Amino acid sequence: MSRLASLLVLILCVTMVPVSSGEKKASDSGHYLFAWTGDANGKSNDFLAVIDADPASTSYGRLVTTVATDQQTMLVHHTEYTMPASGMLFANDHYAGRTFIFDVRDPLHPKVATSFTDMAGYMHPHSYLRLPNGHVLATFQHTHGGEAEGAMATTGGLVEIDDAGKVIRSASSADPAFPGALLTPYSLVVLPELDRVVSTNSSMHLESILHGVTYQVWRLSDLKLLKTAYLDVGENRYSHISPEEPRLGPDGSVYIQSLSCGLQRVTGVNTDTPRSQLVYTFPGSWCGVPTIVEHYLIQSVLAVHGLVVLDIANGTKPVEVSRLKLSDTYNAHWTGWDPKTQRLVATSGRTPEDRLYLVKLDPKTGALTLDDAFRDTDGKVGFSFADRQWPHGWKGSGAPHGAVFSH
Repeated sequence: MSRLASLLVLILCVTMVPVSSGEKKASDSGHYLFAWTGDANGKSNDFLAVIDADPASTSYGRLVTTVATDQQTMLVHHTEYTMPASGMLFANDHYAGRTFIFDVRDPLHPKVATSFTDMAGYMHPHSYLRLPNGHVLATFQHTHGGEAEGAMATTGGLVEIDDAGKVIRSASSADPAFPGALLTPYSLVVLPELDRVVSTNSSMHLESILHGVTYQVWRLSDLKLLKTAYLDVGENRYSHISPEEPRLGPDGSVYIQSLSCGLQRVTGVNTDTPRSQLVYTFPGSWCGVPTIVEHYLIQSVLAVHGLVVLDIANGTKPVEVSRLKLSDTYNAHWTGWDPKTQRLVATSGRTPEDRLYLVKLDPKTGALTLDDAFRDTDGKVGFSFADRQWPHGWKGSGAPHGAVFSH
């Protein structure tokens, strides 16, 4: 009997081991959304919020943890657009001119790895794209020490940076053929197959926010500036102003969204004569960060308080296929795609009552629908940043901007 009892105990222990191990792996391999957040009132510090983004999780849409920085909020702004393979995520407070590199390889215990400000003679980093070698290529809006009588320099540069925050190389956006033009790099797209980079020039300062009207083409291998060119001026004479986000389209062309709600299609970037064409104008005059998913371009549009989807299968004649209002007052700005769960994130960051939403995209029709299963502890759809107690010990309203899904 004692042998039989011992055998039963042994069998029970052996059969329980895989279950316990499996449960741990499921917990460790969860899916998360990292939201770069500041204090809406600018009194406390910037922080990274981790939200459960696994639709199969019982805590889907709930806050998991936060990691705070030592930077008092000035203007929480861009993160990387997608999660890098290294798990070292870049995010900036733009007005502070400071970038943080977060180690999010363990999503439940994220940490600040390092931070940096001015680099290689440039200041106020804005956007970050990964290169094939894993480094970041960042846009810096201004030349350091280029201020004249309190005004910011009208040229900046591109800087390649590794995950330790070390400068690898840099290049200036200054072009003697465009004296006096606003050449402050805003964002960029990397085209390794063509040995090219396309960047936009747009200002983050209200006094010059409408001065940007150009894009630039660079050779990726040596960061040589090859071409500065004007954007196409449309019939309304304003939709080309303040070009911001370039994206690689399914047809190999580059699509550039402007703050003034135009969509430019740039072709021939590997030639001496690249050409831009204004192919679409969205409602209103204030548009944010777009995302391309296959042959759909999803654009945040303030005038519709939500998102507009274009079918860009025919790049010269985009067609609107759907739109989604997130609320009567929502000022949609940032968007980002999650290929794992087939969902899009939208943030605003303009009001203390702000919420972050997840949206589903129908791959056949381009139709958008709000993911109403993604709910916070208040029971409402979306994640709330308003007046809550945060895990790092601060109580207040957060203002999110960049948001990135884990792998």
